[in-house]
Amino acid sequence: MRKDITIGAETRSGRGKNEARRLRASGSTPGVLYGVSETSVALAVNPKEIGRILGSKTGHNTIFNLAVTAGENTPVMIVDWQSDPVKDTLLHVDLKRIDLTKRIIVKIPVHTHGEPTGVKLQGGLHEVISREIEIECLPDDIPEEFSVDVTGLALNQSIRAGAIPLSGSMKLVSPAEAVISHVVLLKAEVVETPAEGEVVAGATPAEPEVIKKGKKEEEGAADDKKKPAAEEKEKKKK
Repeated sequence: MRKDITIGAETRSGRGKNEARRLRASGSTPGVLYGVSETSVALAVNPKEIGRILGSKTGHNTIFNLAVTAGENTPVMIVDWQSDPVKDTLLHVDLKRIDLTKRIIVKIPVHTHGEPTGVKLQGGLHEVISREIEIECLPDDIPEEFSVDVTGLALNQSIRAGAIPLSGSMKLVSPAEAVISHVVLLKAEVVETPAEGEVVAGATPAEPEVIKKGKKEEEGAADDKKKPAAEEKEKKKK
């Protein structure tokens, strides 16, 4: 989205790590301006001004004017930036010139609102799968966001990217079947019962049947040996 904002920038001749450190120490942030068949220009910008744009609703999709000292004044967008992971300070920014008469591809946030019927009445769970879609449009038609009402979403129903209404010069770039959100059934906890013959971890395995059978056979053989001796004793008694 285009905003009536102008940020100043200064050209810089030096490049490299030492020059970047010097700029940051002086309160500026190194950057590069490129695009629209023009040569790239090394710049020094105010990190606070860039930070305010990145923190706005339109974020890096904001189109604003960049006024370069003793140079051009052109509409631009922030296409890339680097921040210190600890101090969260801006280390570098890439700016791209924008031709307001040509279509560009941008990613737009998608927000859902409302309580789905599938959650309220059917005990389902509402899951957000994608929080943005990609569209192509003229720079002046870039929206801040898309808002989707999910109140009528029943169990096992979904909202897809193709269902989001577009206006003006907007054209969907993301796959139309891409799921934005859906309502699914809560998964119940399943307790697995071991199949017949399956050994459960930690359990003491049963003694094989063949061993039990062998023991019975040995005991039977011993009894057979004892019978003749007993009969012989009975004869002697008589």
